[in-house]
Amino acid sequence: MTDRPTVVVIVFPGSNDEGGAALALEALGGAPRLLWHAETELPPGTGAVVLPGGFSYGDYLRCGAIARFAPVMGAVRRFADEGGPVLGICNGFQILCEARLLPGVLRPNRQLEFVCRDVIVRVESTNTPFTRGCSVGDELVIPVKNGEGNWYADGELVAGLESGGQVVLRYAEDVNGSVGRVAGVASAAGNVMGLMPHPEHAVDSLLGSTGGTPILLGLVEAARERQLGVV
Repeated sequence: MTDRPTVVVIVFPGSNDEGGAALALEALGGAPRLLWHAETELPPGTGAVVLPGGFSYGDYLRCGAIARFAPVMGAVRRFADEGGPVLGICNGFQILCEARLLPGVLRPNRQLEFVCRDVIVRVESTNTPFTRGCSVGDELVIPVKNGEGNWYADGELVAGLESGGQVVLRYAEDVNGSVGRVAGVASAAGNVMGLMPHPEHAVDSLLGSTGGTPILLGLVEAARERQLGVV
């Protein structure tokens, strides 16, 4: 094992951001490894898992609705249940919600249009491995590109998530109609997180913003700690 922790990036039919995620993770000190959806086990020594953006299974039925049944998702669930860090980006967030690893659902954007632009998200919680390098109130510029990024939950669930610190990121403005302008949420334990913006596209100042860097750095560090047995 090197000092670069293994971060598994799951590839579904229709995924299209696995390459960008792998490049960003490698640039930030990780050792990304692509894993096809038909696998039933994660590689030995896996430190973290990423479900990337794209259009898994063509987004038929609902975004993520078919991917939740992929053979690999059983291994992802076991890894999460054991405390392993799991990050879902865009379509990956949708899959995690469909699989009930994260609360809420993702619906068509309020304007019924594909949204593709930089947005500002505010850090609402640092009680996750992904945001522990941030401070509450930090504003990160990260691009979004989705047609179904409108996160929804009923009032009772939202109130519980807010009080429990599970609302992790919030849009500075109403981007797509998400309840409470929620851009990212975490599991009760904090080790599973999903967000609609794409942090992997915001890690290189030559290409634009670097707002995604602290999120992915947190993931890489959490993967390293897991491989070293710190957690």
